[in-house]
Amino acid sequence: MRKVLLVLAVVAICSTLFAQKPAWQPSPGNVTLSIWPHGAPGTQANSAGEIDTTTAKDHLVAGKPVIRLGNVSKPTLTVYTPKGSNTGAAVVVFPGGGYHILAIDLEGTEVCDWLNSIGVTCVLLKYRVPDSGPYPKSSAALQDAQRALGIVRAHADSWHIDPHRIGVLGFSAGGHLAAALSTRFDQRLYDPIDAADQLSCRPDFAVIIYPGYLAVAERPIPIFTSPTKRPRRFSFRRKTIPFTLKMQSSISWHLRMQKFLRKCTSTKKAGTDMACAAPISLSLPGHSWRRHGSEHLR
Repeated sequence: MRKVLLVLAVVAICSTLFAQKPAWQPSPGNVTLSIWPHGAPGTQANSAGEIDTTTAKDHLVAGKPVIRLGNVSKPTLTVYTPKGSNTGAAVVVFPGGGYHILAIDLEGTEVCDWLNSIGVTCVLLKYRVPDSGPYPKSSAALQDAQRALGIVRAHADSWHIDPHRIGVLGFSAGGHLAAALSTRFDQRLYDPIDAADQLSCRPDFAVIIYPGYLAVAERPIPIFTSPTKRPRRFSFRRKTIPFTLKMQSSISWHLRMQKFLRKCTSTKKAGTDMACAAPISLSLPGHSWRRHGSEHLR
């Protein structure tokens, strides 16, 4: 009887330890900070805990599964510092996942490895999901992004970062988040907590990769009219876009798409035949990102 009870106790302990194991955790040796020391605004911690939602039915990328991290209610940032030369530049990375999950390795840690290889500090933001965006439908993810930029600038000296060379990079929903932060930085969407919230959360540059939601008419991102406030511009091109649309920045891309959508809507109301569906559906670059030289569609 004692042996049976002992076995049951061991099984119960092992089950508890297994259940408490995080679905994803950063590699040892990297600084990890909680974004909100007293809990995220407007949300409660998810009692279910974070989980990897990937199943056996999900396709492999370059022969490996993708970690699809879900149920994130305690956002963190993890700092990946270059091992060799350090340029002083830093990039805050927003993984994609439709504001439902985070592709935390494919569009997170693996991107940090690449950034480190070129001497750039990577700050990986594990922002809240699910239902944390897009803004303005939900402000949770954008709150996390604003807070993260302030924290990075507050730690610029100790992390060997130039506070004037901090950019953002995002994929898919993370690309939308990068664009939202690039246009919503003048006012925090939460009550200030500490000195980090007194610093600017404006990115110095933005890299927006196959962004989602930017062309959805019912969820536009409010745009600042002053071009001097916008982050540094960059070229954004893709051969598969079926119509000519020259873009100097993510902001001009958004403005042009909104203009196109308004024109499309007004033309349809007037009863004129206009092929709106193709440009709208194909204007967002495909979900392609290379993992160890293999291009995939996520």
